Amino acid sequence: MSGILNSSIGRKFAMGLSAFFLMIFLVQHFAINLMSVCSSETFNEVSHFMGTNWLIQYVMQPILLFGVMFHFIMGFVLEIKNKGARKISYVKYNGNANSTWMSRNMIYSGLFILIFLVIHFLDFWFPEINIKYIQGDTSGLIDPNSADSGFRYFEELQHKFVPVWRVALYCVGFVFLSLHLLHGFNSAFQSVGANNKYTKGLRGFGKAYAILIPLGFIVIALFHHFNQ
Repeated sequence: MSGILNSSIGRKFAMGLSAFFLMIFLVQHFAINLMSVCSSETFNEVSHFMGTNWLIQYVMQPILLFGVMFHFIMGFVLEIKNKGARKISYVKYNGNANSTWMSRNMIYSGLFILIFLVIHFLDFWFPEINIKYIQGDTSGLIDPNSADSGFRYFEELQHKFVPVWRVALYCVGFVFLSLHLLHGFNSAFQSVGANNKYTKGLRGFGKAYAILIPLGFIVIALFHHFNQ
């Protein structure tokens, strides 16, 4: 692995694979959150399963966290390497002519997404870890001492989207995610060598993915803000 990551092609290939992994997770995360718009009961049931299943908690969750950290670290490494390569005096670099705005600013959109993820973890993941593994409550109930109590997940989700500032922050975060994906989706395929007769179709699919998934998250946030 260290040998692969020491080469430019190897780093880009690893970056592309980590991007695929995170994009697949993003669809799964969106599908679960979309359930909160359709049915609070279904959302509660699925959330409880995801939060208590040992395979998801002790295998998939650590892999996901590693994937997130790896993707961001590798992104910063590639940006530093690319900037170093542009300092060669006999090469004339014209960013406006050779690349799109999204590709030239991936590091900035990625940095904002990283900040957004930290806030998202503070809002949802850390409180969940505290309840389950520090307080020792894995029941998922609003009132663990009441057998008639319902699950807490839907109520907690709606509560988070009461403040206007948090809804605005999430919407801006998803806009930056869309900008990041507009270049990142197709870049991931290029990094693993997927340049063939399907490239045009992949670009269209990538553009739809980059717009519709973040837009869907924005709709979910607005739905819970206006339906308290």
